[in-house]
Amino acid sequence: MHVITAKSGLTIYKPELVPPGARAHVFGLTSKAYGTSTAVLVTGLLPNREYGAHAHTKPCGATGDLAGPHYQNVEDPVKPSVDPAYANPRNEIWLDLTTDASGRGASVSKVDWTFTDRRANSIVIHETHTHTDPGHAGTAGARLACVTVGF
Repeated sequence: MHVITAKSGLTIYKPELVPPGARAHVFGLTSKAYGTSTAVLVTGLLPNREYGAHAHTKPCGATGDLAGPHYQNVEDPVKPSVDPAYANPRNEIWLDLTTDASGRGASVSKVDWTFTDRRANSIVIHETHTHTDPGHAGTAGARLACVTVGF
């Protein structure tokens, strides 16, 4: 069993959508018997707004692109991955959320797999909830903010 926790201010890329001072708290538990559960709690975001959020392959960087693509348990050979066979909440960690009137939000992801030698390294908050249609699957608009997580 492996416990995942991160409590951090966010690396913010679009302050008009993720105000300075916003924070993210990530909690996770992974075990061979039960898979991986990940939860995110955010504060200080815009009120009453939908955001997408996903686990990404690399740690946060100076730009959102430096966090790499979404972590996929079974990797899509085509990049960027927009095929629903790979870009889906069973093969990736999706944490879409909607904030309340005070800018707080939370989401939980449960997948049946655990990390191997490849691991996710961050959670990126995106501009919209995640799309699921072919050709757009897994997309959620611009990368707004990021928190590095030790998965």
